[in-house]
Amino acid sequence: MDIVYNPYDPLVNDDPFPVYAALRRDAPLYHNPDLGFWALSRHADVSAALVDSALCSSDHGPLLDPGAWGPHARTFLSFVAMDPPDHTRMRGLISRGFTPRRVAALEPMIRQIVRGYLDKALQKGIFDFARELSAKLPLDVISELMGVPPADRSDVRRRSGAMLRYDPNGRLADEALKGVVSLGDYYASIVAERRAAPRDDLVSVLAADRELTDAEIVSFIFLLIGAGAETTTHLLNAAWYWAWRNPAQRAAAFAGAIEAWVEESLRYDPPAYGLARRLTTPTTWHGTPVPAGAKIWLLIGSANRDERVFPDPDAYDLGRDTGAAIGFGAGRHYCLGSALAKLEARVALEELTGLVGPGYDIDEARIERIRHGNIRGVHRLPTTVVPV
Repeated sequence: MDIVYNPYDPLVNDDPFPVYAALRRDAPLYHNPDLGFWALSRHADVSAALVDSALCSSDHGPLLDPGAWGPHARTFLSFVAMDPPDHTRMRGLISRGFTPRRVAALEPMIRQIVRGYLDKALQKGIFDFARELSAKLPLDVISELMGVPPADRSDVRRRSGAMLRYDPNGRLADEALKGVVSLGDYYASIVAERRAAPRDDLVSVLAADRELTDAEIVSFIFLLIGAGAETTTHLLNAAWYWAWRNPAQRAAAFAGAIEAWVEESLRYDPPAYGLARRLTTPTTWHGTPVPAGAKIWLLIGSANRDERVFPDPDAYDLGRDTGAAIGFGAGRHYCLGSALAKLEARVALEELTGLVGPGYDIDEARIERIRHGNIRGVHRLPTTVVPV
């Protein structure tokens, strides 16, 4: 029977792993002519393509969604939609705001934010882990980084949430497009303020560099919201959910294996399930020629479950070696904010395991999933906890 892979199919989205296994086994290069992409699913192919920007260009952006793919992608996705030399220049300039020292210094602030949300949640005993913690934490951290005034943050969070909504065909919803415009104007005003009167925040660091234009800084802020916030949100949701599904691993996590909990969750259920690339040169994979200009869909979610690399890949195992996992990509486009995302996840899970017992429960029937091509995550995760 022919394999049918449609990343927008709700059944596939709910459990893509059997399809991924079939692709790796029988169709390691898969073509979906209706949606216009070619998918690579094996670890060797995906990891090689991620580091070969000359062959697999990022200049149309990493998003599968048809409304987001194209030469305009850099407008809202900054350097992740660029190749060298533009990518090299932009990443080099922006990385000054993400030095290991600057990221490590954020830990007390992150811990304070987490405790504030947990204090409220634990008073109720039953709360939505996704909406009341994991979705709020990264946007608050980003707002702190950028110096967004506290009075503006709830409105920024509301407009940011709208900006990430897609219609059933994978295109940005009308409400999302309005959010893009309004947030663009708002962030442009912050950049202008920091040009005139610098403060101790990330936007001031970027604004002090006259090589970066206002438009380039604003596009990077959009990237922080779209990629940075969703990365941490879905990493935390995955860790919390899969530990619940696997009691033995949950016990290890609550016994102190926090870093292993984060790393295995990144392998097992990564924040981004795929990254798109534009093929620059006609290429043959697995005996099939692919024309230049083709949209190549690199299935990270499948590569991280490749049995050729990870023994018993469908087992959630905090004791395994995750060194070959590519949950944050690879090569020159390896996630610049990976250290910050892992720090946020570690701090949140440390606080949780110190405040609640391992016998928490999740109402699986009320989980609601996000449905668009790159992301397989949830935006509702009802949880019952018992404080210790």
